[in-house]
Amino acid sequence: MDFDLTDDQATIRKAVAELAGKFDDQYWMARDQAHEFPTEFYDALAGGGWLGITTPQEYGGHGFGITEASILIEEVARSGGGMNAASAIHLSIFGMHPVIVHGSEELKRRTLPRIVTGDLHVCFGVTEPGAGLDTTRITTFARREGEHYVVNGRKVWISKAMESEKVLLLTRTTKIEDVAKKTDGMTLFLTDLDRTKIDIRPIPKMGRNAVTSNELFIDDLHIPVEDRVGDEGQGFRYILDGLNPERMLVAAEALGLGRVALDRAVRYGNEREVFGRPIGMNQGLQFPLADSLARLDAAELVLRKATWLYDQGQPCAREANSAKYLCADAGFQAADRALQTHGGMGYSEEYHVARYFREARLLKIAPLSQEMVLNYLGSHVLGLPRSY
Repeated sequence: MDFDLTDDQATIRKAVAELAGKFDDQYWMARDQAHEFPTEFYDALAGGGWLGITTPQEYGGHGFGITEASILIEEVARSGGGMNAASAIHLSIFGMHPVIVHGSEELKRRTLPRIVTGDLHVCFGVTEPGAGLDTTRITTFARREGEHYVVNGRKVWISKAMESEKVLLLTRTTKIEDVAKKTDGMTLFLTDLDRTKIDIRPIPKMGRNAVTSNELFIDDLHIPVEDRVGDEGQGFRYILDGLNPERMLVAAEALGLGRVALDRAVRYGNEREVFGRPIGMNQGLQFPLADSLARLDAAELVLRKATWLYDQGQPCAREANSAKYLCADAGFQAADRALQTHGGMGYSEEYHVARYFREARLLKIAPLSQEMVLNYLGSHVLGLPRSY
C-alpha cells in the first residue's frame, strides 16, 4: 500500500493551494456578509482549468479521477474559503457525471466544454419539500407532449440557482402509484433555468451565504426532448452513479475545513498569552486540538481508501459513506474546538473561526445527514433490519 501522492496529485495540491491562497479570510468574510457570489474566485479556478479536472479530455477537461478531485476540493476548503468556495465549484467538477455517462453526444458537446471553461453555471434540482431524502417521493412532473415535456413542481435547497443558466433536473414522468418499483418512472434533464417559468426564491440561512440556497417554483416549463439525459424513466438510476463520489467530495470539504480551523486554533494558541504564558501551553486547550488532529488524520485515510476504490472501479459505498460520516464529524469537532480556543473572540467575526464553525455544521446535514449514513451502514453493511 502506497500512501505517496503521484506526481500529478502533488502538483494539483500545490497549484490549487497557491491559487486558492490568493483569496484570504477577509475576501471570504466580505462575500459571506454581503451574500455575494465569489465571482473572482470562480473565474480564477476556471481560468486555471480546474473546473474540468474530471471531465473527459474530448470535452476540454483533464480526465482525472475522484481522488484528484477530492484533493482539489480539500485544498479549496482548507484555503479558508470553506464551503463558500467549495460550493461555488462543487457541481462543476463532478456533478455532471450523469451527463458524461448517460447523456447523448450532442448534449455533452453542447454543455460540457462550457462548464469546463466556467462559462456555464449549472445547479442540481432534486430535493423537494415533501420528499426530503426520500427521492422516490418527488412529485415534480414532466408530461410528454410531442417533442418536448411540460414540467410543473417545486424544488428546495437548490444551491447556485441564482447564478445558474441550466439545471440538472430530476422529475417524475410516471406517478409513483403507477410504477412496479418506486425508483422507476423518474427522468433526468439538463435544461435551461427559464426565469419566465421558474420562480427562484433564496432561503435565508445560518451560513455559507456567498452561495445561495433556493426554492424553485416551476410552472409549465417546456423542456425539449434533446435536453433529456439518457432514457425516460431511468433518472433515479442515473443519479445513483454520482452519489458515492458526492459523499467523497463532501468528506474532502469537511476535511479541509477541519484542517484550516485547526491551523487557526494552533496559531492563536501560540500567540495569545494569558497569565504570562501562551494559552496553548495549557493541556485543557492543547489536548482537544491534538485529539482533533488525530481524528482528521484517521478520517482522511478512510477518504483516501474510498476514492482509490472508486477510481479502480471497485465497490466503495461502505467507504464513501464512512468517509463522509467521519470527515464531517472530525471537521465540525475541529471547528468547534477552534472556536473554543479563541474564547470570546471566537464568537466574533474578526478571527473567522465562527464562519468555519457555521459552515462545518452544514456538512453533518448535507447532502445527507449523519443519521442516514448510519442507517445505510447498519442495514447494508451490518445486515440489520432496515429502519425506514
